[in-house]
Amino acid sequence: MKHIDDDTENTSYYKFTAINIPNILTLLRILLTPLFIILLLKKMFSISLIIFVMLGITDALDGLIARYYNQRTLLGAYLDPIADKLLLTSSFIFLSALRIMPSWLTVIVVSRDIVIISGIAILTISNIKFEIKPSIASKITTFTQLVSVIITLFYPQITDAYYLKQTFYWITAVLTIFSGLHYIYMGMTLQRQKN
Repeated sequence: MKHIDDDTENTSYYKFTAINIPNILTLLRILLTPLFIILLLKKMFSISLIIFVMLGITDALDGLIARYYNQRTLLGAYLDPIADKLLLTSSFIFLSALRIMPSWLTVIVVSRDIVIISGIAILTISNIKFEIKPSIASKITTFTQLVSVIITLFYPQITDAYYLKQTFYWITAVLTIFSGLHYIYMGMTLQRQKN
């Protein structure tokens, strides 16, 4: 998140064309998330893993194409985090519901997302203009969350690769908490700048 002055809209950063390859890849990620969840509930972990990895690759690919070919759009800036949250949040919720991922980790991941969404709502209600742009801490957190899901799908039995999974779960938990606190700090900074 970055503050935008009231007098100037920072629209030069974005192209106005909504339909492009990065946005199509993002929409594909959103549309394939329900299929991933269905396969997960059917305990088809191998196929779920393939789809999840494929969706993770499209996440990296759409950002790379948008930057390299200068195809950033305002729609993409909003859709991309929504697609990420939809995929990751549903992954953590359903993996913990299937009892193959610890519920305490899911609570931390979902709580952070609630904090971020609440912060965006508060800033919007307060008429504070800001740019939706993930921080480095957020990008690292997203990466560790992706890896945690991949490892869990690769080793769905609780006893399989137990120490490897626990290590990544704790790393993910710490980074998720840090990232959430970082966003709270950024939101409070924007509030102070407005006042």
